[in-house]
Parts: sequence; structure tokens; C-alpha cells
Amino acid sequence: MKQSKLFAKTLKEAPKEAKIASHKLLLRAGFISQLASGIYSFPPLGYRVLKNIENIIREEMEAVGGQEVFLPTLQPKELWQKTKRWENMDPPLFRVKDRHKKEFALGPTHEEAITDLAKSGIFSYKDLPFYLFQIQNKFRNELRFSGGLLRTREFIMKDLYSFHTGQKDLDEFFNKILLTYNKIFQRCGLKAIKSRASGGVFTKEKTYEFQVLSEVGEDRIFFCQKCGWAINAELGADKKICPDCQGKLDKKKSIELGHTFQLGTKYSRALGLNFQDKKGQNQFVIMGCYGIGLGRLMAAIVEINRDQKGIIWPKEVAPFQIHLIPIEKSQKVKKAAENIYRDLQNKKIEVLYDDRADKSIGEKFAESDLIGIPLRIVVSEKTLKQDCLEIKKRNKKKVELIKINSLKIAK
Repeated sequence: MKQSKLFAKTLKEAPKEAKIASHKLLLRAGFISQLASGIYSFPPLGYRVLKNIENIIREEMEAVGGQEVFLPTLQPKELWQKTKRWENMDPPLFRVKDRHKKEFALGPTHEEAITDLAKSGIFSYKDLPFYLFQIQNKFRNELRFSGGLLRTREFIMKDLYSFHTGQKDLDEFFNKILLTYNKIFQRCGLKAIKSRASGGVFTKEKTYEFQVLSEVGEDRIFFCQKCGWAINAELGADKKICPDCQGKLDKKKSIELGHTFQLGTKYSRALGLNFQDKKGQNQFVIMGCYGIGLGRLMAAIVEINRDQKGIIWPKEVAPFQIHLIPIEKSQKVKKAAENIYRDLQNKKIEVLYDDRADKSIGEKFAESDLIGIPLRIVVSEKTLKQDCLEIKKRNKKKVELIKINSLKIAK
């Protein structure tokens, strides 16, 4: 992509309403744009990151047998009344009426809708287990909005739902998802902490959150530095000693990255989702639910992976892998940069080529650091005299010279 054609403008200063680092940097670097309070657009740079996060999640969901679906945002009132969440959902539902005065909710989650769908495919124990997931917009009628993408009214979420004949099968899959979530967050450049949590309005069964320690987080967890055991502070009074290793517990602020729930038969009972067991008797399907908010994950990545100059994107989520920058306007430099750009494109390597003639070297380097692409390649008269290129990793201070013909970039 040529930077002169990229729909993006950087800002020298973040808007006054931005208080935390990730919000400031994502706005300044052109990854997000605020449409209204708690509602954000994703311009091309931000959308590329979002799609990369989405692809990581999709790969890991399919690796555990998940099948992707897409469910309606508009959900009929009757479904939510059956589960008693039409009036009791917290935060309250966004509600709309059609021209026939029929009421719907804008889905903040999809337990009701997925259970209704599952009824069309479950008849016998032979149909179980199976796992359905989607990556889709959700709507939460929050009272307040803070931290940019950390708390919004509209957001993109991956929600996976599992369907089982018994508790043992649910437990086995649930534990597999806990390991899978760790892998997802590692691929996104984060060290997540598995924390016992409350099921809220979703369930009273076993639930875990995945948290990353951060001073801007809205959650509080008791965390053992020795063995990693953790629990959300909302579950009880202050705890001082780890039940696993007897180590001292610290109370830390954290950002919730994902949530896993054992739903049991709460939704299958309310909505009539059952199956015939081996004896021919009807049983309610046992369910699990597993969510990750993509926008919040994106913000958390920036909170953890940054410096004073800007964002430091982990390789797998970065909008581009290489930022190619010629720093002189001579024909020799331009031709060399064009050749390198073309060669990288032929190798299917995602590269942002700063071909802009109206920007100074300082401006180009400052924007490059702000945007945070993993590898910067600089072409100049000085480097070309040595048949070399200047290479710098965004997360390193060291600058290296390498021979042009030895440039090898892994896809």
C-alpha cells in the first residue's frame, strides 16, 4: 500500500476527551474515529488490525472444532421473556419497535438466539457435542463510556457456544477452551491471567475471565505472583493468601480480555432445547459460552505494547509487516524503493510504502513510530552506496545495515 493513497491522517495531539494511552494513540495514529459517545469507526489501518485479530480467533476456534455462523442482531422480545432477561438484563437492552409495533432487542449477546437455532439440529445424543461461533456486532446500553475501545455501546465480539450431553463432556471442552484462550492472547502479544469470576446475568455456574494487568483496567483481581492463581475481587471479601500455594495475594487493576461460562441447562430449559439419550428419554442439552471482545482486545494490546513514541504492534496483529521509507528524493533512491516495494508485494508481504514527497524525514520517522509497524526499512543515498538498507525493529533501539540482496522477510 502506498502511503500517499492510504485513507489516514495522524494527529500531533490527541483530543481532550482521550485520557488513557491506548485511546490517545489509536486516535492519533488514525486507527479509530469517534462517531458518537461510545461509538467508533475503524478506518483502514484500524480495520486491518481488527481483521488480523479476527483471523487469529477464527483459526483457534476452528482448531477446536468450532463452526462459524452468523446470527441476527434483531432478536424478538418473546425469546428474551422466556429466559426472563427482557426486564432483568444489566445493562438494560437496547429496544426497538418495527412498523407493526412488534418489539425487538439489539443483541448484546446471543444465548437466546443460538439456543433457538440449535433446536433445528439436535434430536438425538448422536447429534452432540457440537460448537458454534460467530464474530459479530453487539450492543450494550452502558451508563457510561470510558477508555476508548475499553467500554463502548457497539462492539465486535466473538462468541462461541458449546452443546453437550453431560457435564463431563462440557468440563473437557471447557478446559480445552481455557488453553485455547491463552494461545489466542499470546498470539496477540499479551500475557493473560485466568481468573475465577462471577457469571452475572448469564449463569450461576463456573466461570473464568482472562485478565491482563493494567493500571487503566476497571476490574480488580486478587493475584498470586508465585503461582498465578487469581480471582475477581467482586466474588468476595479481601483475600490475603493463595489457596493453591499459600503465597501472598496482591490486589491488582486489570482489563478483562475474555470470559468463559458454564451455562448448564439454564437456556435449554427455558427455550426447550432437548435430546433423546441412549435410553430414548428426553434430556436438556448442557451448554457453555465463551466470549472475546475484539475492540477491547485491540485497546489492551496497545496499552501493553507501546512506548513514548507510539504503538508497538505484535507481528500477528500489525496492519502491515514492513514500513518502507525512502528519505531522499533522488531518482536513484526512488527507483530502489520502488523495486523493493514491488519485490515485497510479489512475495505477498504486507508493506506500507511511504512515497509521500511533502513530508520531511523527521515527520516520516515520527509517524512510523506512532503507527507502530514491526519493521522499518529505510532507503537512502548513503545506504545504497554500500548496496545496503537500514533495518530497525519497532521494539528495538538498534539500527542495522543489511545487503539489499540478503533481504529476506518471513511471510
